[in-house]
Amino acid sequence: MKKSVFLGALTLASLGAGVAAAGTLDDVKARGKLNCGVTTGLVGFAAPDANGVWEGFDVAVCRAVAAAVLDDPEAVEFVPTTGKTRFTALASGEIDLLARNTTWTFSRDVDLKFEFVGINYYDGQGFIVPKELGVSSAKELDGATVCIQTGTTTELNLADFFRANNISYEPVPIETNAEGQQQYLAGACDTYTTDASGLAATRATFENPADHAILPEIISKEPLGPLVRHGDNEWADIARWTLNALIAAEELGVTSANMAEMAAGTNNPEVNRLLGTEGNLGEMLGLPADWAQKALAVSGNYGEIFEANIGESSPVGLARGLNAQWTDGGLLYSPPFR
Repeated sequence: MKKSVFLGALTLASLGAGVAAAGTLDDVKARGKLNCGVTTGLVGFAAPDANGVWEGFDVAVCRAVAAAVLDDPEAVEFVPTTGKTRFTALASGEIDLLARNTTWTFSRDVDLKFEFVGINYYDGQGFIVPKELGVSSAKELDGATVCIQTGTTTELNLADFFRANNISYEPVPIETNAEGQQQYLAGACDTYTTDASGLAATRATFENPADHAILPEIISKEPLGPLVRHGDNEWADIARWTLNALIAAEELGVTSANMAEMAAGTNNPEVNRLLGTEGNLGEMLGLPADWAQKALAVSGNYGEIFEANIGESSPVGLARGLNAQWTDGGLLYSPPFR
C-alpha cells in the first residue's frame, strides 16, 4: 500500500514537472513575444537608443532567443529591472528570461529557485574614483563614502573587502546605475563600486571620462549570465543552448558574413549540427532545425556581439580578457554540439 502511494506521488510529481516544462515555451509562442528582463540602462549592455530601441550586449541575448523561438528578433518586450525588482519579476512570471548583469551565486541558484543557463561575461567588482581624489588603490579608501546599488552582491563584497583590510566606509545606497552615476558625479560619494564592466560602461558616458580612474583591485568573482525559473527544463535548455550557440559559433569560425555559405554544408560535422544541416538538435529542443542560424543572424556570434557593444573599439572599451575563447587564453567555452 505504501509503495503504491509513493509511486502515485512520483507520478504526480512527474506530471507536474511535465506541465512546468511545457509552460514558458508555450506561453511565449502563444503571446508571440518574449518578455525579457534587462537593466534600467547601462550603455553597451542594455539601454534604449535615441529612438527608444533597446540595444547592447545583454539585449543581443534576448533577441537571439526570440529569433530562435519566434523567428523574430524584434518580438521582445524589454522590461527594465533594478537590483531589487529583477528577481521578483522573474519569479512572478512577469518576465520569461532575465538577461541583466546578474551574478550566478549559490543562494540565487538554490534558495531563490532560479537556474542560470550559462555565463556570458566573467566579471569582478571594482571601484571608480575621480583622479583629483589622488587615490591609486582601493585600500586607500579608508573613511570614504561609497555609492552602492542595493539588492546586489556588491553590498556584501564591499563589506567583506573593507573589513578584511581593517578600513571603514560610509555607504550611499542607490537603486539604479543611473542614480549611482548621478550621485557620484554630484560628489555625494567618493567612489562608486559595481562590476568593473559596469564601471567602464558608466565612465564611457561621462563628459570627461579621462578625469576618472578605475582602481586596479578586483575584489570578487562575478560570473554574469542569463537565468530562468527552476522547474522549466525545456525553456532552460532553449536559453542555455542559444547562448552556447553564440559562443560555439565564434570558436568554430561561423560569422554573420559566412553563415549562409557554411549553412550549405561544411566538412566539419559540429558546424553542420550547429547550423541544422545535419542531425536533429533543433527537434530535441522543440524548435526548427535552423534555430541556431536564426539566433546567429541577429547580431552574429559572441565575438561579434562583444566587439560591437562593449569591445575595445566601442566607447566602453573592454578587452576580451577572461571573456576570450578558451583557445585564446580566456574562460569562454561551450559544451559540444553533438
